[in-house]
Amino acid sequence: MGMTLSFTRVTPEELDRAFENPESAEEFVEDESRPYCFLEKAWAGIGFLLRAAGVDVDLYEDGDPIDEEATRFGWSEQMIAKAADALSATPVEVLVSHYDPAKLSAEEVYPMRHLWDADDLDYLRDHYVGLVRFFQETAAVGGAAIREFSF
Repeated sequence: MGMTLSFTRVTPEELDRAFENPESAEEFVEDESRPYCFLEKAWAGIGFLLRAAGVDVDLYEDGDPIDEEATRFGWSEQMIAKAADALSATPVEVLVSHYDPAKLSAEEVYPMRHLWDADDLDYLRDHYVGLVRFFQETAAVGGAAIREFSF
């Protein structure tokens, strides 16, 4: 399966509960009726493009750890709103203009043993569009999120 990253929408109150009781975070993340954004393995490539474009959003490092293993991070409603603004201000065309398969491969951007090529651009583009939509919609309702890293 590999290392994947996803976001699940929660209310600010639910996020507080998840910090108090990390087991509740699992319940929220496993609830398939909740809005979510599953980035699959595209998270690292998108992160590379965000850094190259100077966008101050780190999908992997931002947030506050919920569990001891740090596989789940909480993103407050303020963090969601700030990220939504930054992502919305970066159209997909701007982001993908920084796509350099040779550089991604040389820097061993995950998946490490994968050699990036032109075919991967659509994969990153599609997942970025979904990510932006998730953050915009979550911010619009004053929502928070749980970021889950699976490996």
